[in-house]
Amino acid sequence: MTTNHPAIRLVVLDMAGTTVADGGLVERAFRAAAAELGVEDGSAEHTRMLDHVRATMGESKISVFRHLFGDEDRAQQANGAFETAYHDLVDEGHCAPLPGAAEAIGELRGAGLKVVLTTGFSRATQDRILAALGWQDLADLTLCPADAGRGRPFPDLPLTALLRTAVADVREIAVAGDTGYDMLSGRRAGARIVAGVLTGAHDESRLRADGATHVLASVADLPALVLDKA
Repeated sequence: MTTNHPAIRLVVLDMAGTTVADGGLVERAFRAAAAELGVEDGSAEHTRMLDHVRATMGESKISVFRHLFGDEDRAQQANGAFETAYHDLVDEGHCAPLPGAAEAIGELRGAGLKVVLTTGFSRATQDRILAALGWQDLADLTLCPADAGRGRPFPDLPLTALLRTAVADVREIAVAGDTGYDMLSGRRAGARIVAGVLTGAHDESRLRADGATHVLASVADLPALVLDKA
């Protein structure tokens, strides 16, 4: 029992790559979006864009497309095509929970902590994933960038989770994710625990460089860390 800090009361978890197996779905959906906008697969432009998508995993997807295409209309078109392709992949069964994820969430909630699932996708895409997994009631709350104002790497998602769950202190937050953007978001929100997991987009060096306080093999290891600190 740690006595120098308030107890952890809120756990903010990323979805794809952290609690949900990504399996390359983001890249596959991006290829479909790029093709719709006339970016030829294998071209130098396509390679440059795909490198940016990989580097910015965890960021709000519309923000990524705004950076790539500049023009708002083209960004919205690309985002729409991306979501359609991603929805189709989810509906085809290319979506599964990561081992131990649901059990970890259940353990945390069973210990009296609030758990919030967050994403860089739109609400429609987030709801599609939750429905495919049967996770509509797994967490206390689910949030997407539109719910918070801005997506990662801004602190809005963890801070909105704090406000919505009536947690009193940012030091009572633990954030976990698989990308550097998750780490930046957690640190900027003032979370006491910012845990990177190695089941998704970024490796340990990237996670630590962006502020991880801990790096775990998977989210299944999170309850032991968080409840030890509670």
